[in-house]
Amino acid sequence: MTQRAIPAQVTEDYRPEPSPERVRVALVAGSGSPATDDLNRLLRRRLLVSTLIAAVALGAYFGQMLMFLWVVIQSGRIHEPGVSSWAWWATSLRGVPAVASAGMVLLLWRRPPSSVRGLRAIEVSLVGLFAAILLADDVVAYGRDLLRDPARDVVEVRWLYAATYTLSSTLLWVCLITWYGTLIPNTWRRSAVVVGSLTLSPIVLFAVQAFWLRPLPEDISPSTLLINRSIFTGIAAAVAVFSSSRIEFLRQQAAEARKLGQYVLKEKLGAGGMGEVYRAEHVLLRRPCALKVIRPERAGDPKNLLRFEREVRVTATLTHPNTVQIYDYGHAQDGTFYYVMEYLPGLTLDEIVCRHGPLPPGRAAHFLRQVCAALAEAHARGLTHRDVKPGNVMVCERGGVRDVVKLLDFGLVLAPKDDPDGATLTREGAVAGTPAFMSPEQAGGEDGIDPRSDLYSVGALAYFLLTGKPPFADRSAARMLAAHLYEPPGALPAAVPTDLAAVVMRCLAKAPSERWPDAASLEAALTELAVSRWTAEDARAWWARVGSDRETGPVLATATWAEPGSVLSSGDS
Repeated sequence: MTQRAIPAQVTEDYRPEPSPERVRVALVAGSGSPATDDLNRLLRRRLLVSTLIAAVALGAYFGQMLMFLWVVIQSGRIHEPGVSSWAWWATSLRGVPAVASAGMVLLLWRRPPSSVRGLRAIEVSLVGLFAAILLADDVVAYGRDLLRDPARDVVEVRWLYAATYTLSSTLLWVCLITWYGTLIPNTWRRSAVVVGSLTLSPIVLFAVQAFWLRPLPEDISPSTLLINRSIFTGIAAAVAVFSSSRIEFLRQQAAEARKLGQYVLKEKLGAGGMGEVYRAEHVLLRRPCALKVIRPERAGDPKNLLRFEREVRVTATLTHPNTVQIYDYGHAQDGTFYYVMEYLPGLTLDEIVCRHGPLPPGRAAHFLRQVCAALAEAHARGLTHRDVKPGNVMVCERGGVRDVVKLLDFGLVLAPKDDPDGATLTREGAVAGTPAFMSPEQAGGEDGIDPRSDLYSVGALAYFLLTGKPPFADRSAARMLAAHLYEPPGALPAAVPTDLAAVVMRCLAKAPSERWPDAASLEAALTELAVSRWTAEDARAWWARVGSDRETGPVLATATWAEPGSVLSSGDS
């Protein structure tokens, strides 16, 4: 084997440590694999339900025994001295399992073990508790001569009593075995060990007592009783082990189905015509993210897949803090294309205005400046967004700062002419975008659309933020397009400062040459406005005020889709 030379500049400081024979590596608590975390949650949930049922059942049984003993003592049926106190003591021992199971409930509810090993210890304790109760009942039943009572001197009666008691005891064991195999998640090997122990315990105990310690009368066949008990518990054991292995297999399949590459899908956040958006988590980094997928069978035209793939490539080149960040993308084995972006818990501008009404001018200008900053970077790279609208602007918290804007959805982006995919994915003359926020040149399907088209959409967005509706609301899509081409927008409310209104109306000019020359100029104009500044304290106060609103919660803008329903097209787009 060829040895690599150590670089001269590091030889003086390089002191290789003697490698130990075996290095033990332990994961930090909470950094286990998603499969382990899922098992932890499932096991905790199942154990909590089981211990709760056990605590209620054992508590009710203990209470019934106390009441029965009190009635017997009050009736005067117990006359022997000392028997009463002994009976109370013996009955009180029955309360120990109830108290123990109640303690397990509190432990699992308030401070559950963080590891699967700790939960398994509770599981074994719970199962052992029930098994000990049943074994104690069997010991008492076969050790107090109930099956040798002289009052049952008729063979048929004594045999019927023995068979009935053995059957009832066996059914309790069957219930315990079946419960464990079907409710507690396990591998088949571990299930076989525990279930096997539960199955053999009553059989061995019965055999020892009936054949060796205190043999049953000759008119009672212990072999028959033993065979019956073995058959019933054996069938229950087989069903329990099979169920446990099958359930574990299905659980693992479900876990695999929720994985896509290095990501585990947690919950669906939204769906569209071509795919879904999920809240996901990286397997190793444990970083929450939003995963967007498109299914090949639902894409229809292969160009949709190309557009989707181009969207991630284009967005990944943008690094501005007000643009959604792309972490990763790839293809699954079944052809599903996906990409992973930052998870943005918050609300879209559309949701904020629809829930809480028009925004104050200072806050509207605060949001618009951030949108312009994101567009400035895209325009500098020759990209025109073409779908700036309230649903594509997320308002969230980043780095402890409230009211941070993230511009989403570059699915309809118009790439530079030298983009090899631009001509094939977006045909000139096509109408693509959202009618309520389209520029006149978009509405007319003109060629040569440039970044000033996005500035018109920013003006329409500003109009929506200040009035609660787009410039040409309550119209059909076709009439909206015509209005963008030929009608002037309505005047803004008198409460809007005149300088802000002038900026908005210049954005909404029909001719691109009459608008602001670029996004940076528009951002500068918004910065110079005399409106009241929206401060970080204002943002914190607003979110604290609406935090109790039940409608407000972590939302991922599912409007990040360039869906056919949100795109009016006269051709391929």
